[in-house]
Amino acid sequence: METSSSVSTVSRRDFIRTSAAAAASISALGAVGGGVYAAGSDTVRLGLVGCGGQGTRDMDACLKSVPGVELVAMGDMFADRIQASLEILKKAPESAAKIKVKPDTCFTGFDAYKKVLASNVDAVLFVTPPHFRPIHFRAAVEAGKHIFMEKPAAVDPAGVRSMLETADLADKKGVTVVCGTQRRHQPMYQETVKRIQDGAIGTIVAAEAYWMGSDMLGYWKWYDQEKLSGIEWQIRNWPWYVWLSGDHVVEQHVHNLDVINWVLGKYPQQCLGMGSRAVRNLGNIWDNFTVMFEYPDNVRVTSMSRQINNCMNRIGERVIGTKGVADVDKGKISGANAWEYPGQDKEAKALEQEFFIKTIRDGKPVNEAREMAKSTLGAIMGRMSAYSGRAIGWDWALKNSKLDMSPSAYQPGEYPIVPVAVPGQSQLT
Repeated sequence: METSSSVSTVSRRDFIRTSAAAAASISALGAVGGGVYAAGSDTVRLGLVGCGGQGTRDMDACLKSVPGVELVAMGDMFADRIQASLEILKKAPESAAKIKVKPDTCFTGFDAYKKVLASNVDAVLFVTPPHFRPIHFRAAVEAGKHIFMEKPAAVDPAGVRSMLETADLADKKGVTVVCGTQRRHQPMYQETVKRIQDGAIGTIVAAEAYWMGSDMLGYWKWYDQEKLSGIEWQIRNWPWYVWLSGDHVVEQHVHNLDVINWVLGKYPQQCLGMGSRAVRNLGNIWDNFTVMFEYPDNVRVTSMSRQINNCMNRIGERVIGTKGVADVDKGKISGANAWEYPGQDKEAKALEQEFFIKTIRDGKPVNEAREMAKSTLGAIMGRMSAYSGRAIGWDWALKNSKLDMSPSAYQPGEYPIVPVAVPGQSQLT
């Protein structure tokens, strides 16, 4: 395995092309979709690409809640992330016996994902910085692997278009694609959304989506540069850079926007947003956004996302109809058809991992990539509108925007930090 210091110069176009070629070779060696796994055994062999906190939590949920799975390969840009992840995963007695990772199946560097895909895995969990999602998704589908990938789908319109193209290929390959839009796998959300769609609150006229929380510095560590090159250092600190995370309105708030899209069964036609970098001083992302989304049928959706300490917090989704109001995150409907979800859901990460493995074992692949890609596009539109101070249309963003924040090459070296966006000055592309 090449370490990050030995990775050769690779352009984005070459990165995608060689990834597809390598994945095709892997597929020819015997990787198949459609429910066949581990040479017909009952064990599903897993790979994890992206071994930070989120990747560790996702894999931990899978190992603890799903019988008959094994973790056999891991990949990350940084060796210490793999080691830390393994130490956490091995602490759970119910998981330790399922960890079959060896030193020669741990890979670091920009091409770690290729080595994981070539490690006789049946399925792979992609929990890397969102910028890499379209590249990794394409390689895994070409290889015929079943895929779980975290949200969001991309950080720019170019990445969304790539994801949608690969989603079509996933259908042809017959592989399962499950996404980390956790709420779609929770019975409370499922039942609440079904009741709304069945008319419990009448005709929907408006909705609200919130992810208003504290600054994430205590959650996402800020790393000093030390001996890392500029691009490696930014990847190390990926949540704080727009090209890697998409900003928190994309990386985090996409959860709530996805719920609204799910309820409405539609996507925004246009949006107008605003926000600022009021207190944040790390990286180049903002710390607050407010976006008004315009949906078909004259439905307006207010979106608020914020990461600032010592403020009122609110995370959830509310849908307003002519006969009532649904607080979807609470499983509660008020009005003419008042109702409240009985009981309590199982932990969302466990539910989505159980669903992921079940689709593989049942040989009934699902493909959630399109919904996640489209919800991601809506969040990207909100960011682009707020950054520029201009209204953004869905068709323009999907078909005409040329925004592609990819570096010219994936290799150690310097990479310029884009200045913080300034409304009225930052240009749309």
